Amino acid sequence: MSIKVKRFRAQPMSRLLEGRGELGALMRMATLVERAQVHLRAHLPEEMREHLFVGGFHQGRLALITDRAVWLTRLRYEQPRLLELLHQLPGFEAVTGFTLKVRPVRPTRPPLRQVRHLPEKAADEISSCAADVDDPGLKSALERLAAHAEKS
Repeated sequence: MSIKVKRFRAQPMSRLLEGRGELGALMRMATLVERAQVHLRAHLPEEMREHLFVGGFHQGRLALITDRAVWLTRLRYEQPRLLELLHQLPGFEAVTGFTLKVRPVRPTRPPLRQVRHLPEKAADEISSCAADVDDPGLKSALERLAAHAEKS
């Protein structure tokens, strides 16, 4: 019994991205979603543009995502006009409606840094302990710790 190894040949990127595989379909969907987002944002009032995101296309419905409920309410009133605008784009004639969602965007905050202060008197005590210790590793660690003291 012998095992033969299949050798896969490298494929050019153009074939992967524009081919019939899963990656090609994903890239086509991404470009369609991006075109829809640019087109819809261009026809929205100035204050709403940065709050609209196109999330995807599923079963004839385009998902529109906003970051706050107030923009979602305004989008509900704009639905018929936006659907009419979307039908003008090639490839979006089959869109029957929108699925509206609110996804709040929370900015990432760095964790709070706890700053600790070492009084000079405590540093003197740690230095005196370091002088009495025979272990070189512990001695150097205590000396480094004492070096963090606040100088008055």
